[in-house]
Amino acid sequence: MRNTIFHKESLENFKFLITGGAGFIGSNLAQYLLKHNAGLVRIVDNLSNGSRANIAPFALYKDRFEFIEGDISDLVTCKEAVKDIDFISHQAALGSVPRSIKDPVATNKANIDGFLNMLFAAKDAKCLKKMVYAASSSTYGDSKVSPKVEGAEGRPLSPYAVTKLVNELYAEVFSNVYNLHSIGLRYFNIYGPKQDPNNPYAAVVPLFVAAALKKERPKIFGDGATARDFTYVENAVQANIKGMLNGRALKQHEVVNIACGKQTSLLQIWEQLREMENINLTPVFFEERAGDIKLSLASIKKAGELIGYHPEVHFKEGLKYTLQYAK
Repeated sequence: MRNTIFHKESLENFKFLITGGAGFIGSNLAQYLLKHNAGLVRIVDNLSNGSRANIAPFALYKDRFEFIEGDISDLVTCKEAVKDIDFISHQAALGSVPRSIKDPVATNKANIDGFLNMLFAAKDAKCLKKMVYAASSSTYGDSKVSPKVEGAEGRPLSPYAVTKLVNELYAEVFSNVYNLHSIGLRYFNIYGPKQDPNNPYAAVVPLFVAAALKKERPKIFGDGATARDFTYVENAVQANIKGMLNGRALKQHEVVNIACGKQTSLLQIWEQLREMENINLTPVFFEERAGDIKLSLASIKKAGELIGYHPEVHFKEGLKYTLQYAK
């Protein structure tokens, strides 16, 4: 990532917990916090999606870094993880719409049971100042509203989307009943360094980048006109930092879109990679997948107003960074 700073006060006196911190977004967030002298960064991860390679460099930080290999579906693990913690960034989840269609039970266990355990542990945490969590643009489902605006959701189109919607409902109930006010960050297609192209449910950008570097034709499900508000991972890190440290006096549960406010189609991604790598290969097209959303564009006005979020890296620049990292 670049050397941009998203916090205003010293992090030295604060202790942070990142669930799923050995994964893609979580490890990028941990890297930022440790680099900027956070007092403690504790990661809990069962390594089902994350990897030891992502957190291996953090050993250099010795007494400022802790790793708990554990599963958030275990309440005892969650309670242990939140001890003495000031800020929680909950990133742990089983992502992927296709995976949730294939195995909704596993998705439910990680995304709903695990999230409920984290909320339950957080409500009794003595030092906790704020909890943010990874919500999802999939919550908008079949909504025809564009750009997507908080409060104008449709019906979920996949088991994964159901789990992320339930997360928001639980978070709102915990706000109303237990006075635990959290912020859900509705990510729109995050991509960037440390995103694994070898995962069987890998996202489109790392798959396309890997294909470009191998000089192979990429696979596209549908006609390639599917477009997303692709968001570079540094923007997600910014949202987490500002979500935790800005606007601490929350009076209710909030959700905000984390995106760039611009759409890019699958064909446009491949065209940009062809240009960058000087290759002349066309995609291989397959039937559109069940549960996929055709078009997704976000309004990021509320995130700007509530936490001061403003994306600094837009798609083409982020794609260049991602390609450089992969090389």
